[in-house]
Amino acid sequence: MIDFRYHLVSIVAIFLALAVGIVLGTTLLQDPAIDLAKRTSDELTNTNNGLRADLDVVRGREAGNDAFITAQTPEMVASALVGQRVLLIESPGSSTAVREAAQQAIVQAGAEISGRLTLTEKFLDPAGKGVLDGLVNQLKPANMVFPATATSWDRAASLLAASLMTNDPAQANTPNAATGEVLGAFETGGLVSTDGEPAKRATLAVMLAPEKPYEGETAEVQADALVSVAEGFDATSKGTVLAGAVAPAATATGDAISAARDDSEVSRRVSTVDTADMPAGRVVIVYALREQLAGHAGQYGIGKGASGMLPPVPSASPTPTTQSGS
Repeated sequence: MIDFRYHLVSIVAIFLALAVGIVLGTTLLQDPAIDLAKRTSDELTNTNNGLRADLDVVRGREAGNDAFITAQTPEMVASALVGQRVLLIESPGSSTAVREAAQQAIVQAGAEISGRLTLTEKFLDPAGKGVLDGLVNQLKPANMVFPATATSWDRAASLLAASLMTNDPAQANTPNAATGEVLGAFETGGLVSTDGEPAKRATLAVMLAPEKPYEGETAEVQADALVSVAEGFDATSKGTVLAGAVAPAATATGDAISAARDDSEVSRRVSTVDTADMPAGRVVIVYALREQLAGHAGQYGIGKGASGMLPPVPSASPTPTTQSGS
């Protein structure tokens, strides 16, 4: 009994000592702890205010730069695409505002917009590949032969491009005899819609990537399908540019621009611009189209896989001087 009481008293004494220590420690350290917390809070507030001010400066610089580029765009792109007809291709999820701004820059460069071809979600749906294959088999000319490795979207893009594009300036602005039937069938099938006069063939194409990369199980397939379209239109024209915005790294598998850059064969022929949501990016789209006319391609912007912000700008040809004869 004595041993039990002894141990009980000992345990109680220990807990009492701990409680007294905690109370005394808290009381003695109360002011220093409060002072430390206040200093830490003040430092964090000052740091936050500094970062906020830095961000305001960056935003101001960016707004000023955008305003300058927008004002100078007509001069920067003047005459770059004179005599060319450009088809705009909109993918599901692409930005109307980006498309309109890009269209304005292209027109300022002297080109004519032939019209718009808008791909629907049904066009990219992997479950609808049978519909694409059926239409292509029904409508393709007898002399149109596809590689054994061609996908449903490769085949559909080749057929649409043959109807809407040309690399012969003499055929620009004239319809292909089969264009009406092909477009009519694809529109009736709910695969595409059109605006303007895309049937009057264009020489260049600009394809607008989705604002956000596709997500889900079919994201990679859909992104690859868009790359197939860009590649198909490039092969039948003087060149194609795939334009959009930088994609977050976490969603790169559904990003068409990343998919195009990752394919070495495609990236050698199709140009990409990942700054189409910026005024500077619209100028780069024009420069990339001009580079395509010269038979070259490049990957431009600020995202992964970009080789630089813009293509090399051609230097002005020196004005010949007349020397007097002796």
